[in-house]
Amino acid sequence: MPVPDRLKAIHQRYEDIAANGYVLTPGRYVGAEVVAGDGEPFEEKMPRLVAELNVQFAKSAKLEKLGYGI
Repeated sequence: MPVPDRLKAIHQRYEDIAANGYVLTPGRYVGAEVVAGDGEPFEEKMPRLVAELNVQFAKSAKLEKLGYGI
């Protein structure tokens, strides 16, 4: 029996879900954009980001002592 036009998208989704063994994790049905790296090697980037985070933590602690904390 043919599927009515208004239900074709739903029927196609059902077929996709059935083909994936009825697994409903969104990653199987929603595409993810490929993001190009920034060219900075991980070995250099991670220590830099950790250092920036530590500076931000220090500023946060200073502001909390001044009464700006939550």
